Amino acid sequence: MTETVRITSVSKSYGKVSAVADISCSFHEGETIALVGHNGAGKTTLIKLMLGLIRPDSGTVTVLGEDPAAGEFAARRKLGYLPENVSFNMALTGRETLRFYARLKRVPADTVGPLLERVGLADAANRRVGTYSKGMRQRLGLAQALLGHPRVLLLDEPTTGLDPALRHIFYEIVAALRADGATVLLSSHALTELEGKADRVVIVDRGVKIADGRIDELRQIAQLPTRIRVRLADGAAGAANDWVDGAGAWRRINGHMLEIDASPADKIPLLRSAVSCGVPVTDIDVMPPSLDELYAHFLASGGPRR
Repeated sequence: MTETVRITSVSKSYGKVSAVADISCSFHEGETIALVGHNGAGKTTLIKLMLGLIRPDSGTVTVLGEDPAAGEFAARRKLGYLPENVSFNMALTGRETLRFYARLKRVPADTVGPLLERVGLADAANRRVGTYSKGMRQRLGLAQALLGHPRVLLLDEPTTGLDPALRHIFYEIVAALRADGATVLLSSHALTELEGKADRVVIVDRGVKIADGRIDELRQIAQLPTRIRVRLADGAAGAANDWVDGAGAWRRINGHMLEIDASPADKIPLLRSAVSCGVPVTDIDVMPPSLDELYAHFLASGGPRR
């Protein structure tokens, strides 16, 4: 895959506070990356470095082959950015706002209508932004970020204020951008929401990158247990007693459900045992460590992971 963003040994401090410390990573075409970390972890500073709004104290940042802080317009017009807190002129309509940004980005005005339709604001296009709800302003911000078919899209807490239906639409848009070859960076606290949406996860803590990889790779590194839940057929609870007593630390959740935390090495043998025990089983759920659990693990363990 073609590289779109390269961050090499980048550090940035504000006075005595180290916001980013010796971070290196690269992103590629058609990749969706979840950038996660608590408030003050360095996520927004990284985004500002990629946008060229600030310069690193040391190291280099390259976006689409250019130094973003150099102000090259050709590269900047291929960038899209949605900040956590969008702010627009409340006296302008949604259409006027988007046309203003289209002129700044030298994008044809006839792209404004389809973009407003895409984010669900066509019916409110001629209303003043001051009458918009927070979720509507967030959608207008997303439309602004999508102007000009960006090749790199940086989204900071993009689903803030969106209801579940609109979040679904948002991630459909992200999937379409990824399929078209765009690089999409999602910075968010909604970790559960990001599972299945991102190809890769980058975790930062106090300015240091502590984990970077696909979720399955991070699970392999963390070696956290997988939860297995077995639903027994009606009336089979008594028949399961002998098997449960000899099969490990199964927990009885209620009269017809059993649960166990399996290490990576024990997962397959336990599943085989569950389906061959002779006890009627109606369903088996296998729940690998969630992104929330992986995040907590890497925060507790500390130390850079690549």
